[in-house]
Amino acid sequence: MVQATVQAHRPKAPAGGLVTGAAAEIELRALVERARVVLFGFDGPICRLFAGHSAERVAAELAGWLEGRGLHGLLTKSELKTLDPHVVLRAVDRRHPRSDLVAELEERLTQEELRATATALPTAYADPLIRTWSAVGSRLAITTNNSPRVVRTYLASRDLTECFAPHIYGRTQDLHRLKPDPYCLNRALNAMDVSPQEALMIGNTPSDLEASQNAAVPFLGYARNETVLKRLRDAHADVVVESLELVLRALKSW
Repeated sequence: MVQATVQAHRPKAPAGGLVTGAAAEIELRALVERARVVLFGFDGPICRLFAGHSAERVAAELAGWLEGRGLHGLLTKSELKTLDPHVVLRAVDRRHPRSDLVAELEERLTQEELRATATALPTAYADPLIRTWSAVGSRLAITTNNSPRVVRTYLASRDLTECFAPHIYGRTQDLHRLKPDPYCLNRALNAMDVSPQEALMIGNTPSDLEASQNAAVPFLGYARNETVLKRLRDAHADVVVESLELVLRALKSW
């Protein structure tokens, strides 16, 4: 059996601020039972998109492409060293919003993401969790900073399209509305005609958490390793699971 824990973090708790065990599992079940609509992040909760296609390399290549066009001064030193291609994209958009340069850079990133789907690694228990949640009548959506074209390609490869269609809300040309802006979450809520309190966001980054807070949607963190767990804890995520198996168990215990 996979060894995993539910961890609940409360800002007012004693030193360490971490509660584990039965109390946290009760919180998890409550989140699952209240959710009429589930908003999944994509890269992390559903798959590791860049498992075989390095995100760090993609970020470096995007920066290199800018440099090749004589725009080496467009990014700061910290942005040049980033491991996240979305940081590069957003940095350029802040300085040249809605420009042809940004549109071309975004398309280059989309093509890299599309190539990455061929080696993307499904998150453990994600597929059965998605199918089970859909089968019991909950409605599912994807709210992500990745391209919706990429999401559709991956879902088709796993025969999961019908579990989400048509509710896939990904990156648009309005790059300032990427998470932590709640734009994609609000699009999903409006399209599905539900209140924020009837939804649940499953994400794995502080920006996912902040977006859910900005949209007033309850949040469930997924941390596949200690690094992700620390980031979510530092961001004060209330409930974090280290395996989606626990979510699937909670769902099946209805």
